[in-house]
Formats: sequence, structure tokens, C-alpha cells
Amino acid sequence: MDVRRLRILVELSRLGSMRAVAEELGTTTSTVSQQVAALAREVGAALVEPVGRNVRLTPAGLRLAHHGIGILAAVEAARLDLDPHAEPAGLVAVAGFASAVRRSLLPVVRDLGTTHPGVQVLIHEYEPIEALDLLAGDDVDLALVYDYNLAPLSFPADVVATPLWQVDWGLGVPAGEGPRTGTADLAAYVDRSWIANSRNTADEDVVRTLASLVGFSPRITHRIDSLELVEDLIEDGHGVGLLPMAWRGGPGVRVLPLAEPGALLRAYAVVRRGRTDWPPLRLLLERVAEAG
Repeated sequence: MDVRRLRILVELSRLGSMRAVAEELGTTTSTVSQQVAALAREVGAALVEPVGRNVRLTPAGLRLAHHGIGILAAVEAARLDLDPHAEPAGLVAVAGFASAVRRSLLPVVRDLGTTHPGVQVLIHEYEPIEALDLLAGDDVDLALVYDYNLAPLSFPADVVATPLWQVDWGLGVPAGEGPRTGTADLAAYVDRSWIANSRNTADEDVVRTLASLVGFSPRITHRIDSLELVEDLIEDGHGVGLLPMAWRGGPGVRVLPLAEPGALLRAYAVVRRGRTDWPPLRLLLERVAEAG
């Protein structure tokens, strides 16, 4: 069904005459008549009938015009949604790890509620590999992921990764352990249980790499996703594990700096290549990158 012809029919139902429609659309009465006739052939029903020297819509024409109002509105909404120059509006789905959601996304979402209320953001918490899989399947529009200098991510060729921020990680140990100054002596923890992430192998790769540099293979006993729970296990003496150097937990845990090469977590905002022409995604990505 030709949308242009449908628009003419909707205008005819609104204005009541072909002459008025022609004036409204800047065309001729003959053209309006021809387009209505062509639409009638498309749908297989008479859409207008003569009334004196004028015409009126038949019951079928009235029903189609009623449908046409919604159809034309949907077409216009789709056009605006895809127009790279349109005002950003729409639903953007984001998958990301908790720290990036708190640090980079939530402040932006709060601000967009005031500056661009037409942009809505759905937030899903996922680890990097999970988030990238969702992005690849078009289940989300934006992925907030991380890697480490000792366990770098290999991004697919069809995505664009924008660096956001970096955080140094250290060794979390019970309060009272470790040197007062200097870096952690990892060899001192060769016989201890170690804690790694339950949902991302990169954390374990970093632990194993750091341990290998001082000559041992760590005994990873606990696999925990929540950093708060990692802290609890360390405080209760169930093992040691990596935590951000800026971690501000309770007094029962210390975070010791690591010797070179250290462990540097790097956060990224990732989108499918070519997708940032969509205004709400472009806006969200720009704001998240600015927030750092």
C-alpha cells in the first residue's frame, strides 16, 4: 500500500473535497483523483462515491482513512527514530558491570531525565563477555565492559570501543597483614586460598599471571562476583584477592599496592559499528564518554 496515496485519503476524509486536498498538498485535483483511484485498486474496494458534483468516502474509505491516521503516525515516528538529525528519543538498552553503571551511567541517566526526557535507558548488569554477547545479538545497544592490562579483551571487528577510565587494583588482605610501606609480597601468600571472579575469567587470569611472575600457582578456592562479599571473605580469613586500590570498605581489610606490572582495570563503552547514527544512542554514548 502506497503511503503517499494513504495520506491523500486521510486528507480527503479531513477536508471533504478533492480540491481542498489538492490545495493543501500543492498538487492538482486530477492528481488527487488519480491517486485515490489507484489506492482503491490496491485495496480492492471502492473508497469514494459521487455526491452531486463532489465525492464522499464510502464506508470502506472511512475505515481505511481511520487506519491510515495510525499508520501515518507510525511511519512518521519511525522516520524520526531513524533520522540522525532528529531530537534524541527512544529506548536504549545497556548491559554493563556494576562499577561502570554506578560511575559512568547512572549520573548520565539522571541528567537525561531533565535534558532529554524522551530518552529512556534500560539497565542490565552483566560481566564483559556476557554484555558483548548481548551486544552481538542486538539484545542491547550499548555495553559497558572492562579488561586488565594483564588480560586484555580482543574486541570484534564490528564494534567500536571507547575508553572511559582506568583503576589500579591491589591485593586485599586482612587488616594487620602486609608491609606498612611498599608493594605486596605475593610470594608470602603462596599457601593461602585465593578469591577470583565467578563470572569473568579475566580476573583469574590476572591473579595467575601475577603469581607466575613470582614463581607459584595460586590455589583459587572461592569464586565471587560481589566485591563486598570478597571483602567479607578476606576479613574473615578465608583467603586473599584483588580489590581496587581506591576500595573504601570496612576496617578489617587492607589493599596493598602491587609491584610492576601491576593490575590495571580499564573500562570501555562499546557499540556496534555504524549504530551511533541513531540519535538517542549517540547522545548516551557521548554523555557516558564525557562522564569518564
